[in-house]
Amino acid sequence: MKTLLAALAIAGASFGNAYAQADKPTIVLVHGAFADSSSWNGVVKILEKDGYPVVAVANPLRGVKNDAGYVADILGSIKSPVVLVGHSYGGSVISEAAEGHANVKALVYVAAFAPDAGETAAQLAAQYPGSTLGPALSPPVSLSSGGKDLYIRQDRFHGQFAADVLEAETRLMAAAQRPIEEAALNEIQTEAAWKEFPTWFIYGAGDKNIPAEASAFMAARARSRDTVVIKGASHLVMVSHPEAVARLIEKAAKETSR
Repeated sequence: MKTLLAALAIAGASFGNAYAQADKPTIVLVHGAFADSSSWNGVVKILEKDGYPVVAVANPLRGVKNDAGYVADILGSIKSPVVLVGHSYGGSVISEAAEGHANVKALVYVAAFAPDAGETAAQLAAQYPGSTLGPALSPPVSLSSGGKDLYIRQDRFHGQFAADVLEAETRLMAAAQRPIEEAALNEIQTEAAWKEFPTWFIYGAGDKNIPAEASAFMAARARSRDTVVIKGASHLVMVSHPEAVARLIEKAAKETSR
C-alpha cells in the first residue's frame, strides 16, 4: 500500500510538471494531525496558478520516523529541486525527512513544530502557556496494535483548531479529521534539518494548538529568514490565509533558486 500511495503521489507530481514552468521547484506539502492533504487546497490553487508543481502528501500520522520515511521516499523520487513545507506535526516530519536529500532547498514551517534532536512535539507545545488542545480531545481510541488514536472533539473542533474558518466548513473537517497516534506526539526527534537548510515560518497569533510564543521561539532558534505572524489567525492558517502561506512558500522558492 505504501508503495502504491507513493507511486500515485509521484504520478501526480509528474502530471503537474506538464503545466509548471521547468525552472521552478516542486512544492511538497505535508499536513499535520487532525487534518488531511485537502487542507492545502487553497494554497495549491495559488501555487499551481503561479506555475509551481505541487505534491500534497498523505501523511500517515503514525510516528515521526515512520512518517518521515514515507515522505523521504517521495522526496527521493522527485528529480527537481524541492521546497518542503510542513504544518503542525508535519513540521516534525519534514525536519526528519529532509536529512540527506540534496534536492531539498528550503523548509517552510506553517504553524508547525521544528523540534531539535532529543525533543518531542508534545514537549514543545507544553513549553509555553496557551495550548488548550488537551481538554479539547476526545477519549483516545484504543488500537489493536496497542497504540491509541487521538481526535479533537467535533463540538470543539471549530474553536480549538480553526476559529477563523467558516463554521460550516469546519463541521465537515471535524467529521473527516485524520487521527494521530498518541505516541507520535511523544516520539523523540532524531534529526533537526532546520539546522542545515534555510527556513521560513508563518503562524497565527491566535493558535490554540501551538502557542504563538512557542512558534516564535522555534523560528528564532532556526534562524528563520522570514517569519510571518498573522494577527488572530488560528492553527489552520493555510485554510484561513492561503494567500499569505502561498506567498511565503514562493518567497522561499525564489530565494533558494538564485
